[in-house]
Amino acid sequence: MASVLMVPGIGNSGPTHWQTLWEQREPQRFVRIEQADWERPEASAWCDGFEQAVRRAGGPVVVVAHSLGSLLAVMATPRSADRIAAAMLVSVPDPASAAFPREETRGFESVPRAALPFPSLVVMSSNDPFGSVEHARALAGAWGSEFACIGDAGHINAASGLGDWPQGQTLLARLTAGLR
Repeated sequence: MASVLMVPGIGNSGPTHWQTLWEQREPQRFVRIEQADWERPEASAWCDGFEQAVRRAGGPVVVVAHSLGSLLAVMATPRSADRIAAAMLVSVPDPASAAFPREETRGFESVPRAALPFPSLVVMSSNDPFGSVEHARALAGAWGSEFACIGDAGHINAASGLGDWPQGQTLLARLTAGLR
């Protein structure tokens, strides 16, 4: 079974975020990417960190990204595509939205729109403050990704009260069915 590379967004997904809870439950399967600066992301440095994490993982990886981590995963795809088996991109933010943290980020303004060369799924909430369903659906179309809207779940993070997010686990299992 492919290892799962967890790719958090700004702040590195705290102790009650579903990414952290999944890692704690299955530490041999779920591995978190490391970044030098979780609070002030710079796209090229984060892409380097992503590429290194994918290489360290050895075999093919499944990427499970949240928020800005989703944009990162897509931006870093050209350098790592041959080692990615699938990607679940959760709460994809819209860099053009008023809520996007422009002051804290650099280099994430332009979102690639090329098709991803592996199976992918974009998961969005209908009331995410950092992006709209329409924007996420358009990106999913451009990327050749499946799309799932899970209803009102905010930013699909710890503040959403999802716990270890069983629905997300089901979506991941469906995406990775048949992968080794």
